Amino acid sequence: MLASDRPSWQNPRILTTLVLVFLTGALAGAIGMREGLHEQLHRGAAYWRGDKAEFSYLRLKTELNLTPEQSERLKTILDDYVKYHEDLEAQIEDVRATGRTKIVQILTPEQRKRFEELSDKLPAR
Repeated sequence: MLASDRPSWQNPRILTTLVLVFLTGALAGAIGMREGLHEQLHRGAAYWRGDKAEFSYLRLKTELNLTPEQSERLKTILDDYVKYHEDLEAQIEDVRATGRTKIVQILTPEQRKRFEELSDKLPAR
């Protein structure tokens, strides 16, 4: 079989390029996770934060000495809670965006500029 008869994906240059692209992506992902992306993606691991305390699945499981059945039920309850909380936050953001749009629509260009300046001074949510 001649080299020209082989499918193009079997070409060593193409295979090498694909492997390098995959390894580069894996390395970039690993570096990103190590530099703090992991904490941002898994903020929900702490299900409730008070002034001084934090409830997480692992902490509750360990400190309450839960049975395997209780652990599974707790995980389900906490996961449902986190999903519900995320949905509420998304709805709140939609309400804010809608309100902001309606406010901007009634303002003059000068007022809009001042509104943007005032909005920029608000703490990020």
